[in-house]
Amino acid sequence: RYYVRAVRGGKAVIESLDNLIINANGTVTDSATGLMWQQDTPDNSMTWEEALSYCKNLNLGGYTDWRLPTIKELRTIVDYRRYEPAIDTNIFNNTFRSFYWSNTTGSDATYEAWGVYFEDGYDSYSDKSHDGYVRAVRGGQ
Repeated sequence: RYYVRAVRGGKAVIESLDNLIINANGTVTDSATGLMWQQDTPDNSMTWEEALSYCKNLNLGGYTDWRLPTIKELRTIVDYRRYEPAIDTNIFNNTFRSFYWSNTTGSDATYEAWGVYFEDGYDSYSDKSHDGYVRAVRGGQ
């Protein structure tokens, strides 16, 4: 058995996917959320600490204020109509069918952090010492 929470009104997350704009500088802007995303994924996976450092030191598209997204932000680019990977590869063409880190730490286990498996779009948590992929974001918050 599971609990259910009903909602009405507002926009569904999937609608924001129609608002993704590919910029000519390796970035993608989401006009619905105001977030700017790194278009490509670095080829190597990394620990959570390495992912934080990577984003902090990223210089892309003339911007240096990149960061690791929150789990809520990362969910906004999941396309639940797609599978393997669960993202629009016409926009984010270099996406691995794997776990991507967020900056959201586990509430009861601070050695874990949340992320999204872009194979199927489900989110989960992983030990921060394990490897995952990263897609940096800027703006919002």
